[in-house]
Amino acid sequence: MTGICQDRVVVVTGAGQGLGRAHALALGAAGARVVVNDIGDAARAVVQEITAAGGTAVADTGDVSDWGYAQALVGKAVAEFGTLDALVNNAGINRDRMLVSMSEEEWDTVLRVDLKGHFAPLRHAAAYWREQSKQGHQVAARIVNTSSGAGLMGSVGQGNYGAAKAGIAALTQIAAVELARYGVTVNAIAPSARTPMTEVVFAERMKAPAAGFDAMHPGNVSPLVVWLAGAGSGDVTGRVFEVEGGTISLADGWQHGPQTTKDRRWEPSEIGSAVHELIARAPAPAQVYGA
Repeated sequence: MTGICQDRVVVVTGAGQGLGRAHALALGAAGARVVVNDIGDAARAVVQEITAAGGTAVADTGDVSDWGYAQALVGKAVAEFGTLDALVNNAGINRDRMLVSMSEEEWDTVLRVDLKGHFAPLRHAAAYWREQSKQGHQVAARIVNTSSGAGLMGSVGQGNYGAAKAGIAALTQIAAVELARYGVTVNAIAPSARTPMTEVVFAERMKAPAAGFDAMHPGNVSPLVVWLAGAGSGDVTGRVFEVEGGTISLADGWQHGPQTTKDRRWEPSEIGSAVHELIARAPAPAQVYGA
């Protein structure tokens, strides 16, 4: 197999099903040597699919939110293939609940798996690439994170999930700046596709059509991931891309908006009119999903 990721070593987390599986298969088809991570046996089935198609892959089973395992996962890639070129952070879960009904466990579990589960592999991969750079090796490394429209716009009933995914978007921007000196780019996707997380909640929207283009197929998201993981994407970093079907859009996050200034401290009685004047001058915010 040859492709734009030829011989690049790529770790994909949460790759036993859904988007992660689609990414791993697409990366294998593009020539990458793939480390397929998940918490169960599904990772091995994905490896079998990649190798049956002529690609190269190994499975590694564990929880990427576990600090020690995340370090070992990076070590597995290096031990198996001699290096690491890209990390695709895809692992995630949801525990949807309105905020007034959400339990502490539901909050903590989602933040641990989704947000810490991005940070821990990123942190250990970054440490590897920093050491490679300090030793004089030329590094062309890539990190692709997975945010969500729920994190960019908000989503009713997903306060925990949206908070984690918003954190991933911010983490992406910060890591892009901090890791640039070591030859690492960091970008994120906010995909919309049919996965085990969406096909029940949004059953009608996610249903595959009887004929024609299946816009919600998870494989539609993977070409962007493959390109971002490849050597040719080195001039793109700190960006978040929304992806759905055949559409790719560049998400434009928080910006400094209108301002009003006095040369003294504001009086509380002046604030109301000032705030309403600023809101009148600013563009309307994007609507929260489900509002």
